[in-house]
Amino acid sequence: MTTELSAEDIARRVLSFARDGIVPIVAVGDPVLRIPAAPYAGQLERRTLDRLVDVMRATMHDAPGVGLAAPQIGIPLRIAVIEDMYDVDPEVAEVRERTSVPFRVLVNPEYTEVGDARRSFYEGCLSVPGYQAVVSRAADVRLTCVDLDGHAVDEVVHGWPARIVAHETDHVDGVVYVDKAVTRSIAANDLYAELWAHPSPRRAAETLGFALEHE
Repeated sequence: MTTELSAEDIARRVLSFARDGIVPIVAVGDPVLRIPAAPYAGQLERRTLDRLVDVMRATMHDAPGVGLAAPQIGIPLRIAVIEDMYDVDPEVAEVRERTSVPFRVLVNPEYTEVGDARRSFYEGCLSVPGYQAVVSRAADVRLTCVDLDGHAVDEVVHGWPARIVAHETDHVDGVVYVDKAVTRSIAANDLYAELWAHPSPRRAAETLGFALEHE
């Protein structure tokens, strides 16, 4: 007879593998990325939760990335961290509506699309290493969640930050970005950097032969 591990046990086990505050990222194909995560309802001791957030942030930075969900390190809880303070080319920032995102923790995040405007851009995923692909997402999403201290969040997020919110919330729903990607756009990272790392994916669409729903 096997005993199912508690969320606290799972978290402690994952955190025990931390080296310099960093843990391995789970790759696509692992079932934990395909099962909707459990709502967080105090399953972790506060010191475990705080340690988890610290490790998730460090792991995200080390990758490097702009978001990380708990399932991506093997913990099936609806918790994610996001942060985008990277310097980017002004043209990229303008076209992709990429603005800075200070560090924040999203507990039990949900999002709904706001309006009809959509944007198509390349994006990648720390759990799908080595590739980029074009994904069409809503230009604006309504984010609801609570923060690390239990304060309610209800706000509309626009542009690239909306893409980050949607991407990480998809993770806790068991959805990986390739599920929504234009498969013909998929490019290995080195080729993406060499050929398609433009503000807009228009050139990639014309050359590789796929249609852009929006851009």
